[in-house]
Amino acid sequence: MAFTCTIPASPTVQQDDDTLRITRWDFEPGAVTGWHSHGWPYFVVMLVAGTLRIDDGTKTTDVPLAQGQAYMRPAGVEHDVMNASAHPIAFVEIEVKRPGALAELSLP
Repeated sequence: MAFTCTIPASPTVQQDDDTLRITRWDFEPGAVTGWHSHGWPYFVVMLVAGTLRIDDGTKTTDVPLAQGQAYMRPAGVEHDVMNASAHPIAFVEIEVKRPGALAELSLP
């Protein structure tokens, strides 16, 4: 179930190719992503410390995260994410579209 909020988080896609999608998410206080599902495994790296309020459809959980803290989730996650902090926050989300392709990457 999605949060009732009219403030959308602001995504900025920084890279989107066959292997990865890298998106910076900026959230004002109370801003939300909207209900969505992840088709690929993904990593999140916090740029600004804050608390993410996560609604997974059955429960809502507040998750405090430090600047620079990171976590990973598997494909298939469904949720809505809200900035539960009193200040703006931001994180980078890295979605891995083809995990096996990471071994093939080389520097330009």
